[in-house]
Amino acid sequence: MSVKRTLFTGVLWVSIAAAAETAEEATGPLEHVLVTIPLHKSTMETAFPVDTLTGAGLARETSATLGETIASLPGVHNASFGPGVGQPVIRGLSGPRVTSLQNGMRSADASAISADHSVAVEPMLADSIEVLRGPATLLYGGGAIGGVVNVVDGRIPTALPAEATVDLGWRYTGASHGQTGVIRAEGEIDNVAIHFDAINRDTDDVDVADGAGTDGTNYLGNTSTRTQSGSLGGSYHFTNGFIGAAVSWLDSNYGLPEGSHGGEHGESHKEEGHKEEGHEEEGHEEAGHEEEHGDVRLAVDQLRYDVVMHLHQPMNGIELFRGFVSLTDYEHTELEGDEIGTVYSSDSLEGRFELLHAPIGDIHGVMGVQVSDTNFSALGDEAFIPETDTRRLGLFVLEDWHAGDWQWEAGLRWDQDHIDPVGGVAPSRRFNALSASMGAIYEISADWHVSASVSRSERAPSTEELYSNVGNLTPESWIVHAATAAIELGNSGLDTERGINADLGLRWHSDNAEASVAVYSNDFSNYINLANTGLIIDDAPVRRYTQDGAKFVGAEFDAKVTLGALNSRDIGLDLGADVVRGELDSGDDIPRLPPLSGSIALTFGGEMDYYFTRVTAGSKQDRPGANEEPTNSWWRLDIGGEWRVMMGANAVDLALSLRNATNEEIRLSTSWLREYAPEPGRSLNLSFSLSL
Repeated sequence: MSVKRTLFTGVLWVSIAAAAETAEEATGPLEHVLVTIPLHKSTMETAFPVDTLTGAGLARETSATLGETIASLPGVHNASFGPGVGQPVIRGLSGPRVTSLQNGMRSADASAISADHSVAVEPMLADSIEVLRGPATLLYGGGAIGGVVNVVDGRIPTALPAEATVDLGWRYTGASHGQTGVIRAEGEIDNVAIHFDAINRDTDDVDVADGAGTDGTNYLGNTSTRTQSGSLGGSYHFTNGFIGAAVSWLDSNYGLPEGSHGGEHGESHKEEGHKEEGHEEEGHEEAGHEEEHGDVRLAVDQLRYDVVMHLHQPMNGIELFRGFVSLTDYEHTELEGDEIGTVYSSDSLEGRFELLHAPIGDIHGVMGVQVSDTNFSALGDEAFIPETDTRRLGLFVLEDWHAGDWQWEAGLRWDQDHIDPVGGVAPSRRFNALSASMGAIYEISADWHVSASVSRSERAPSTEELYSNVGNLTPESWIVHAATAAIELGNSGLDTERGINADLGLRWHSDNAEASVAVYSNDFSNYINLANTGLIIDDAPVRRYTQDGAKFVGAEFDAKVTLGALNSRDIGLDLGADVVRGELDSGDDIPRLPPLSGSIALTFGGEMDYYFTRVTAGSKQDRPGANEEPTNSWWRLDIGGEWRVMMGANAVDLALSLRNATNEEIRLSTSWLREYAPEPGRSLNLSFSLSL
């Protein structure tokens, strides 16, 4: 990665320019046409629960991790593992039950393997992020039984740009003393659209509430991050479609908070000059810090190639053909001081092909096939998962039809997963999974819509659920996962996990307001749970994958209202809340669920400026699961403003915000590290962007 690092040294520090879209706030957001559901539907035209972030709203929420970026959406939370990792939690489900996509294809990283692995997708390069819940996930297989997060970043242009553009900027994040830069350029040569982007992020140990950090300080040791990523893509456009390709790369290095992987690091951290008083004066100096024994850092390298083809009306009866092929070379190294602990590698080839057929009467739909071949290995003295080859095949169909005030949607998907440990160190497994869904929207009036959906989802167990420590039969031979400081025991006899999901929603919208409420239940048989056994060996808790029935119930609410206008600026009120409860058939609570949470925001903005004040709160989680620690209630105050200045034909945008203004100590119940690593403290953030 030295060549890439050299390349990025010359890249101008910049930040995402999308925060400049303040004009959108004055006129109201346009209805977003979904990319993840290939039926040319908007968010108001599907019976399935879907949310999107785009434009100024996305820019305002964008952070370094995917989970934190989308955590403002109802029913969505962040499972942090220190500031370098943020995995999405959707309706209480995470890990292998949430599929992260990049332009409709799997991110092909190791985030489903363990909570300490980051999602290899860069939110700051996104044009939009779509979140699908419940039955809407059927298109992407059983691994999306909890939800789908699709990051659309335009690295393969789907249309010829009207003109050449370059976006430059810079962002500073106070809590981590971090700087982030982005450059994005798009243009056209004849019928060829070209896209280039690059990002550089460098942060220090993150500040937290006073006394909540390492050894009672106000920061978390060993949480600095360094990330460089970028892509180069292009597409050739012709009369009835386009074909395009892109190459992208990611080089990231981040630390796991001291104390999360053992208790011996705190004193050495102080001895290296990171005492509280030196921390403020030296701006988190890292000299000598990375050489400490026991600090765990994770180095991620990914090289990815994508090819996409769209053909409109390629033959009679077919409106659209979409083909996607991705080749990914992913490597993830756990470093313990100067020593290499475990090297995770995942080489994958995936293809997805969709046919959108012409209407048959009032019926319109898509059918397709998805195939993948993945070789996964974990090598090193502390490797606890055997090398495996996984082959997947999925067939799917999704149809909709209209009848008066009713709109119906139905889908069916069959998946086969063949998981084969290399060398016969564990038994091979083959799983067949069948998923089906049906939903309906009834238009009560032009402003009111009620929706209902039900689905049966089935997923195969993942590699780590089946084979973690599978060949180590005695406690003396169990291997500790260094990053999580825990012993994780798989179960090669696991069956498929099956869930029955029901969702009921009500939507209302008018010229100056919109609101939605949803209630849902998810009843699982053979739910796979990584349970804390209560057993501790050499200071490492023992966690075992088990299967039991489980039931989740929850509700979500979201509303946006324009209260009035003042000096040509709209005054707005945003409200949101969600709650989920989960219990195993054994009577134990599902671990690491979010508590009752909500937010209220007051906004004031026009074409050239925008201001907001938002309070987000979470109640205590006193149902943490067996042998897990509860969390206290918390609240967070965010305030900020954005300004646009025109310099001729070019727009310059400035944004200033104060996050967690009261320096609240926030420990998320969804985080595996809630005892060691609270969320960032007070943070003064500044961004500058220029569109040319």
